[in-house]
Amino acid sequence: MSAAQAVALRFMVGARTLASVRRRLARVPLTLAEARAGDCPALPPLPAEAEGYLVTSLPEAQCKALLGGGMLGFVRQRYTRFYVDLSLGVDAWFAGLSANTRQGLKRKAKRLGGEVRCYRTPAEMAVFHPLARALSARTYQERLLAAGLPEDLTALQRLAAADAVRAWLLLLAGRPIAYLCCPAVGDTLVYAHVGHDPAFAAMSPGAVLQLAALRDLFAEGRFASFDFTEGEGQHKRQMASGGVACVDLLLLRRTMANRALVAALAGFDGSVALAKRAVRRLGAEGIGKRLRRG
Repeated sequence: MSAAQAVALRFMVGARTLASVRRRLARVPLTLAEARAGDCPALPPLPAEAEGYLVTSLPEAQCKALLGGGMLGFVRQRYTRFYVDLSLGVDAWFAGLSANTRQGLKRKAKRLGGEVRCYRTPAEMAVFHPLARALSARTYQERLLAAGLPEDLTALQRLAAADAVRAWLLLLAGRPIAYLCCPAVGDTLVYAHVGHDPAFAAMSPGAVLQLAALRDLFAEGRFASFDFTEGEGQHKRQMASGGVACVDLLLLRRTMANRALVAALAGFDGSVALAKRAVRRLGAEGIGKRLRRG
């Protein structure tokens, strides 16, 4: 039985949370392998204290199979779960990117320069962690999403001892300006913790570091795939070799409070979608992004 967890259902505009409502939910996260297989997951028994399920990375084709089972169903998010097939080889992968992406990555790497360091052992994690934590504290991922690098070095070193994590830092003149920390699930490396110094955002340090990290992984040959996880982003679309159309599905008990919550979420998400379309028509995406990230 999956234990119920307190989950914040956020009313968000980009990275900015305007409000949130908590519900105790049984989380059912699908791995990349499960999403690529395209099968419908079997939901565990719902704990008595749980208000429902949150199924993440559900293949969109399987959405209908979980709806209509006596619970309130609501698709919270639609996205492509992007990944890189590391068995392709670096040359085939890079050739598969668009010409604009290849040229852009080369130009950004040449313009920025810097030094990339990879960390994988417990001793190396002890060096990486304090540098990356100091950098993470300045990122919008930590300030707005509470998704910064965890403070627990011991857990990171346990993963390193099991050869189940890789991490990277991009340094400019000896100063860390971007980090990437990726735990492994089986033979898949997961894009879990990432951030860059906002003072260098115009130089695209995240893209430069991601390119260097993928080159390292192709050369190492330890992992079969790199999982960009839930949600979309320009860099994910540009660098991925494939993707699975997925949804995050919320299934709630049919109570009055939950009916009101679903209606509120649907109305809010619909309004945000309309606003995004208006911004695109006006050509003001850059201004909108700055407002969402503060």
